[in-house]
Amino acid sequence: MEEEAPEFTVSKSQRKREMTALQDMGGELVKLARGRLEKFDLPESLLNAILEAQRLSSHGAIRRQMQYIGKLMRDVEIEPIAEQLAALRGE
Repeated sequence: MEEEAPEFTVSKSQRKREMTALQDMGGELVKLARGRLEKFDLPESLLNAILEAQRLSSHGAIRRQMQYIGKLMRDVEIEPIAEQLAALRGE
């Protein structure tokens, strides 16, 4: 019988840090104009969620929308988005 390599589980704290990082990246996207957002080639559901967040004015609603954006970003390839945001920041 072959021995399987032990699986490494991610701690709850690490998952929270990753979710916060995705929400922060989503926050940067929310601050961008629609024309710039369309250049990012985002999935339609994520783009719609970002545009909805831009429309909201209630602090609680914006916070919930940012959590939703973070959830949607789990299923998206993050590297190209991060690179484009870094380029916009001049990094």
